[in-house]
Amino acid sequence: MATDSAQTQIHNIGYRDYDGPRLGRAYARRSLFSQSLRGAYGLGRSAKSKILPMLLFAVMCLPAGIMVAVAVATKANDLPVAYTRYAIFLQAVIGLFVAAQAPQSVSRDLRFKTVPLYFSRPIERVDYVLAKFAAMASALFIITGAPLAILYVGALLAKLDFADQTKGFAQGLVSVALLSLLFAGLGLVIAALTPRRGFGVAAVIAVLTVSFAAVSAVQGIAMSQDSVGVIKWLGLFSPITLIDGVGTAFLGASSSFPGGHGPGSGAGVVYLLVVLALIYGSYAVLMRRYRKVGL
Repeated sequence: MATDSAQTQIHNIGYRDYDGPRLGRAYARRSLFSQSLRGAYGLGRSAKSKILPMLLFAVMCLPAGIMVAVAVATKANDLPVAYTRYAIFLQAVIGLFVAAQAPQSVSRDLRFKTVPLYFSRPIERVDYVLAKFAAMASALFIITGAPLAILYVGALLAKLDFADQTKGFAQGLVSVALLSLLFAGLGLVIAALTPRRGFGVAAVIAVLTVSFAAVSAVQGIAMSQDSVGVIKWLGLFSPITLIDGVGTAFLGASSSFPGGHGPGSGAGVVYLLVVLALIYGSYAVLMRRYRKVGL
């Protein structure tokens, strides 16, 4: 015992208080936004994680590149597809991107119960929700806006009318901005309701893609029954037809509804209000969800 006592020592390992800069909530919020946005494209993750988002990005941009090449080679008077219609035609690709990346953004934090660790730092529930929402919306705006930029640059190279192309490009950007906010909100809400990524992927596909097929089928039946008056209202039940309706009413887009029976300016106001309500409602649901899981 005496020997053991003689060998017992207390070492001063030099602990001291942190006296560096306190970056605070704003820095933490920006860092979470940046990390989530990069993660949506697999940046900073394994090579396997980059394959699907980069492949979907290429699939979104490839048709635009082909259209530009055709327009330049044939000296066309206009682009084959309007800026406001491009995302509507490729809505299935956009839905797959959301289905893959929304659960990746939030489901892992829920599954491994790491959300309370975020809130143990100078970051609050609203910071987490805003950073995740903004990151997913930004990732969607990149994947939907990049093809429009390719079309615009190609149209200018083909010497199409500058004013018309600039106006169409601006209208297209407004359309995909609304689409990005709507799809990001719905995708994150669905993904945040379950820590199981597989369930989240299936549910997002059902809401964003299957709903479009179902609404289109019912609209087709209504058209065959000469019930054209209800076609525009059926579009309220699918996210992509909501964006289509807003574009038809306010952005000069041609409608993909059967017979071209899209909403006019009156019904278009209803479409716009529903889109804004869904975006705000998604934010509110996320705030409520993280009030519980952040404890």
